[in-house]
Amino acid sequence: MTNQPIRIAVVGLGWMGQAHSRSYRRIPMLWNERSYEPVLAVCADNMEDRREAAVNDFGFEEAVPDWRSIMDRDDIDVVVCTAPNMLHEDICVAAAQTGKHVFCEKPVGGMPDQTVRVEKACRDAGVVTGVGYNYRFAPLVQYLKGLIDAGELGEITNYRGRFFSMYGSDPMGLLSWRFKVDQSGYGVSTDILSHSMDMAHMLVGPMKRVIGLQKTFITDRPLPREGGTHYDRGQPGDPTGPVTNEDYFAAMVEFENGAVGAFETSRSIIGPESQNAFDIYGTRGAANWNLETMNEMGLFMVGDTETNSARPRGYTTVRAGDRYPQHGAFVPGDANSIGFEDLVAIEDYHFLTAVAEGGRHSASFAEAVDFVSVQQALITSTETGTWQDVVSLRID
Repeated sequence: MTNQPIRIAVVGLGWMGQAHSRSYRRIPMLWNERSYEPVLAVCADNMEDRREAAVNDFGFEEAVPDWRSIMDRDDIDVVVCTAPNMLHEDICVAAAQTGKHVFCEKPVGGMPDQTVRVEKACRDAGVVTGVGYNYRFAPLVQYLKGLIDAGELGEITNYRGRFFSMYGSDPMGLLSWRFKVDQSGYGVSTDILSHSMDMAHMLVGPMKRVIGLQKTFITDRPLPREGGTHYDRGQPGDPTGPVTNEDYFAAMVEFENGAVGAFETSRSIIGPESQNAFDIYGTRGAANWNLETMNEMGLFMVGDTETNSARPRGYTTVRAGDRYPQHGAFVPGDANSIGFEDLVAIEDYHFLTAVAEGGRHSASFAEAVDFVSVQQALITSTETGTWQDVVSLRID
């Protein structure tokens, strides 16, 4: 039986556009049991050198300067949106309205209302959607979710999530679109708090009420160069412009199931490079995980207290291996590590499988709306200084 081709258009060949493009090329080498063949049909990017790389290096059939030229084509099945945040709504809605399935790097919209409109348009169009919450696909995280769902940790009582990154810690880092509210939307609450809270939504459940705090530590940055990213640097004396979204966001939350949690995110902190981490506590066990050491997880299990009361107690270090979900697609055995782009590949494999089978992918745009509903409550709480109930922003 011949696998069905899924013809893919990638809009934006920056960091994440490249990561997804590599992942689609790798899927046939990693998962033999599948019903589809990913085809890199067209890449849209406004930079000529990226268009050349798309064809010559990544293997796209063609590259075009304007994403709009893709939308009316009937030979495209999936649009992958990895463009700057404020273009996401136009690209995703246009794709859905022409019957194309849509994967969008987070955020789906730079602001909560944009995400809500995109989700509604895609739901009305009946297309499969996916949002880039790729960290939930870490094999040890998926293993932990299975333990929680099976009740092995007991009733979850406490959760602590954080995403500390240094990408914005250098005052000479350029004023890319990520630091401007009119081009990116909100700052770290959109960029990386979304990852922390998506993880909590998956492991613990919906949030009931929240209170937040935000701050911008670096208020001006050197002006950007064409094609630059937030990892590029300027020099002292370069002309500067104002940063218009937040560097730091903290939140306290109460979950609907009665658990409580605390979250911190920062892009300007010194020390942690990419510390997307959580600690989760239940009545019969606890666990911790950190992206920086993503192939290890701390696991504490109470066990039978009557028969094991004299045994040593403490966290066990669980090392990743092919016994955990999808890890074996990359390397066999135990303690052989996988990396960031492997999580992207797992995510893309699940998304294309949903497209091929007509199923639902998780995380979809519905999960993106779940997050922005919390985000909007947090933004309101920073303005009022009060706890806010989380109200779904979903449009029926």
